Amino acid sequence: MPPPPGTDPRSHGLWAMTAPPAPETAPLSGEARADIAVVGAGYTGLSAALRLAEAGARVVVLEAAGIGSGGAGRNVGLVNAGLWVMPDDIVATLGAEKGEGLLALLGGAPAEVFALVARHAIACEATPNGTLHCAVGRAGQAEIEARAAQWQARGAPVRLLDADAARVAIGGGTYRGALLDERAGTIQPLAYARGLARAAMAAGAVLHTASPVRAAEETAGGWRLRTDGGTLAADRIIVASDAYSFGPWERLAREQVPLPYFNFATPPVPERLRTRILPGRQGIWDTRQVLTSLRYDAAGRLVFGSIGALGALAGVHEAFSRRALARLFPELPPAPFEAAWYGTIGMTDDALPRFRRLARNVVSISGYNGRGIGPGTVFGRLMADVVLGRSRAEDVPLPEREVAVPRWRAAQAAFYAAGSAAAHVVGERGMG
Repeated sequence: MPPPPGTDPRSHGLWAMTAPPAPETAPLSGEARADIAVVGAGYTGLSAALRLAEAGARVVVLEAAGIGSGGAGRNVGLVNAGLWVMPDDIVATLGAEKGEGLLALLGGAPAEVFALVARHAIACEATPNGTLHCAVGRAGQAEIEARAAQWQARGAPVRLLDADAARVAIGGGTYRGALLDERAGTIQPLAYARGLARAAMAAGAVLHTASPVRAAEETAGGWRLRTDGGTLAADRIIVASDAYSFGPWERLAREQVPLPYFNFATPPVPERLRTRILPGRQGIWDTRQVLTSLRYDAAGRLVFGSIGALGALAGVHEAFSRRALARLFPELPPAPFEAAWYGTIGMTDDALPRFRRLARNVVSISGYNGRGIGPGTVFGRLMADVVLGRSRAEDVPLPEREVAVPRWRAAQAAFYAAGSAAAHVVGERGMG
């Protein structure tokens, strides 16, 4: 179970330092009753809770630690459209109906995020200025050209920048080009989670933190969930704990390979440089397998991220991050990082999310593969509609599959961690 935001400086870092306070909550105590129980207070669970409460349902959210304690509160904060998988490959895998449905749903996810932010006045540094996917080498250029063509064929507002235009948009680097996605943007991820929680509670949802679900028992009238301090009876359940699942639904986490991702935050960039370094305030990431990402926060800090955990090899990743930033922006004054933090991305074997009816009146969605903000928001809303009967489970644009734990899960996780460290030790040319 991850620590609540703010209790461990390496769990949520800058986001815990700068997010508005979370709404007041308390652990579940005694016996409670709900129409619908939501397990997990990340983007999916909070989006579902908001939708359910606005529909008039009695909804109770049970969160093991704190609001946004998992990936929702510690990610980079890029609000991207779609998934890592190429659009045409998604259609080839899922078929035309579900594939195009998934692309339409996730292509519109950033707009839904920013609309929720505006409607509920969520103070989360929302910057809907687009993102830049930067091409490293010929293979990277071919990748963004194919991605651009496939999205443009579906009417998406994406366009290619050549090397010179990419250098101007970024303020440095030697990328071969970049794909500008005007649907996308950035947010302060923990602030967004806390804002969703506040909106859901204002609509009538009840949220209990420090309430890990230890057991789930089916009863004649529905379900009974047991936490350390109490029990909750509910007719239906949405399991939204994703890669941080444990207890009754531990297998939802175990079927994903954990991939660590770290972030470092610089001091605020001097004003004189902000007109040249990322002047359009887009978030960026590159096409490398051991990818790197970069974006501003509202105060002008640069947030630099890549694959790796900040444990024993924290010094390796920090040194790499400093070299990469210095190579990309030589004019940036050297200074100690203000914050460092990391979390876990859950990777499925085909990089697609998983929708499941786990039991009678129990549904789940998981496996965002590092794309949790937009997908979590729209799938939370869709799960709410399914349990409310507004949508059919058959209409969810994902196939239903049995939970399957990868045979070599531990070995794959160790490979990712060691491989990222090795790449950073040898000085892989980070940001362009």
